[in-house]
Amino acid sequence: MDFCPAGSSDLSEAEEAEIETIRQHREELLEDIKKLKEEIAQVFAEIEGFQNAEERQEADQNPGERSSKLSQRDKLLSVGRKKFNMDPEKGIQYLIEQQLLSSDLQEIAKFLHKGEGLNKTAIGDYLGGRDSKNIQILQAFVACHQFANLNLVQALRQFLWSFRLPGEAQKIDRMMEAFANWYCKCNPGVFQSTDTCYILSFSIIMLNTSLHNPNVKDKPPFERFVSINRGINDGADLPEELLKDKEPLGIIPLENLSVRKVDDPKKPNCFELFNPNCKGQKIKACKTDGDGKVVEGKHQSYKISAATPAERDEWIEAIRTSITQNPFYDLVSARKKKIANKN
Repeated sequence: MDFCPAGSSDLSEAEEAEIETIRQHREELLEDIKKLKEEIAQVFAEIEGFQNAEERQEADQNPGERSSKLSQRDKLLSVGRKKFNMDPEKGIQYLIEQQLLSSDLQEIAKFLHKGEGLNKTAIGDYLGGRDSKNIQILQAFVACHQFANLNLVQALRQFLWSFRLPGEAQKIDRMMEAFANWYCKCNPGVFQSTDTCYILSFSIIMLNTSLHNPNVKDKPPFERFVSINRGINDGADLPEELLKDKEPLGIIPLENLSVRKVDDPKKPNCFELFNPNCKGQKIKACKTDGDGKVVEGKHQSYKISAATPAERDEWIEAIRTSITQNPFYDLVSARKKKIANKN
């Protein structure tokens, strides 16, 4: 079996050029974001200084009111979270110095997995670091997830909801490698090797991107998905039933949409998907009718009722943190080449 060399893909020249343009724009945006972060960090530092001075003055003037304010620990923890969201390394260092977080790598991983008040993009950036410390924390972070008896799609959803994948291919490679290792450990016998799990995981992410990206007109059929993943199981093909998933009753692309809680007397624990920028415009969704035919949705918003308030909040959090990822074909091609060399 022939395999494409690293860096190649099944894309046309026009598609390759478009992806390269997108990557260049992304690099420029990342540089702008970095500069903006530095400016915002400086502003936060100045505000923090003013707030601390005011608090000290108020404490000196009104010592009896101290008990009505947040505890000092809570204030320091809030500052530490803000610092982490601006610069993860400095934020973790601050929390350790203030004795709010242990230097134990397992404890840091649990803190990141809990994620209270932490920016998911910052979590992903920190976990993707190449230092041995970051890699150990990444492995401990992945181990916080319970993947046993979950299919790969379910495990991927759980994993990718706990942070946002960074934009650098090397960071993504380390994170998906850690995911594949842990999934295979939790579910022995499903795949012949972690390489198989790694490649199939990327294929699922790329398929999801293609299916939900409105700019992709020709949606890949199941046969092409099977073809792309031929020979990845240590030279053998994966069973087709492993590559199939239940057909959804409907699809609502999340691009440009927002989500919020709503009170609806007919729908308990309700949340709503809507377009905040184009009010009155129909959302480009689709569903399956009674005859199994796919028809276009006709709604300007979608109200969905959850079983419990907690489940509603979980849905809202999951939707808010879901983003479309760029398909990193080069990573998959390199791993396929590795399998080919083995065989």
